[in-house]
Amino acid sequence: MKFDSNKHSVFLLYYHLILVTKYRRNVIDEKISKRLKEIFEYIHPNYDITLVEWNHDKDHIHILFKATPTTPLSKFINAYKSASSRLIKKNFLKLSKNYGRNIFGQEVIVY
Repeated sequence: MKFDSNKHSVFLLYYHLILVTKYRRNVIDEKISKRLKEIFEYIHPNYDITLVEWNHDKDHIHILFKATPTTPLSKFINAYKSASSRLIKKNFLKLSKNYGRNIFGQEVIVY
């Protein structure tokens, strides 16, 4: 196991983030998962985060990522959730028409 370090500390911080759709609706397919991952990869360099693993099911996504002790996790998660929800609704209009505006709910589970 390789530890990360900065000037004053040695650390190894992995986070397992699970994002669930509202009412656990089965709407996530390969195209949506790929777009969600693109959005994550666009946002994560601003917060000093490294993507380790990405998986999805029909009603949720699993994200395993590394961070530093100074990473503002709440700001990152808020930025990712708001950007991904907005862009998915914009890019996949069919979802908004079939399921309403808030298909990507606010449930977050972090391990």
